[in-house]
Amino acid sequence: MTKKLIALDLDGTTLNSTSLISTKTARILQKARDKGHVVSIATGRPYRMSAHYYQQLKLDTPMVNFNGALVHKPQQKWAYEKEYSIQREIAFEILAQKEKLHLDFIAAENRENFFIDSLQNFQKDFFAADTASDANLFSQLKNNPTSVMLKTKNEYSSFVVETLTKQFADDIEVRTWGGPNAVLEVVPKGVQKTMAVSVVAESMQIKQKDIIAFGDEHNDVELLDYAGWGVAMKNGTEQVKSVANDITDKTNDEDGMVEYLEDLLAI
Repeated sequence: MTKKLIALDLDGTTLNSTSLISTKTARILQKARDKGHVVSIATGRPYRMSAHYYQQLKLDTPMVNFNGALVHKPQQKWAYEKEYSIQREIAFEILAQKEKLHLDFIAAENRENFFIDSLQNFQKDFFAADTASDANLFSQLKNNPTSVMLKTKNEYSSFVVETLTKQFADDIEVRTWGGPNAVLEVVPKGVQKTMAVSVVAESMQIKQKDIIAFGDEHNDVELLDYAGWGVAMKNGTEQVKSVANDITDKTNDEDGMVEYLEDLLAI
């Protein structure tokens, strides 16, 4: 079989509802790699909150973070690496609207550091950091961040997306991580997973028709539409299902992605 690039969303797709990679998922993805296929993570998460999944899967391939604002080879120099940023002034303008937007917290991110509006909002498990001392207060943000992460409640997500998209229409995109948390990622205008995955494909000399992509949320829509074969999760949104070539029979809690992949690649 022709070598395929398998582009995997994390939350709601590769991860189950407790944000874990099952033993079965890891095993089948390794089988795909043993057959010569390329597995690449394409997530809205920052690198520091996805590095352990990359390591668990024992990957050495390019990785997409921040919904496409960063495409890189972790811990390696890579000629195709790209990173985009948003104006720090926008981050502070969003912070000023925290109450109006019903935000639990606002955090500015780059590859290695994050800046949060208040240490009272620090959550060890969520931020993948041991202590609040690992966090920087927003006032210390001196450079343009790669993205801004917003946490709200599910009932306010659409309102936040619509408000910020209208307010900063020429400057930003607002995407969701998917999964159980109402987490929104603010990235530069025009940045999306598709753009970054196309860079990965180019670097690996893989044609668009040989890209297989899996996702569950609206930040995966363009990617599934672009891929040679786009697969939406059974637990995915109607929007992402509408552009997919197919839909898994099982959810992310039932290893739906890898069971579909196992059949598709006959592994």
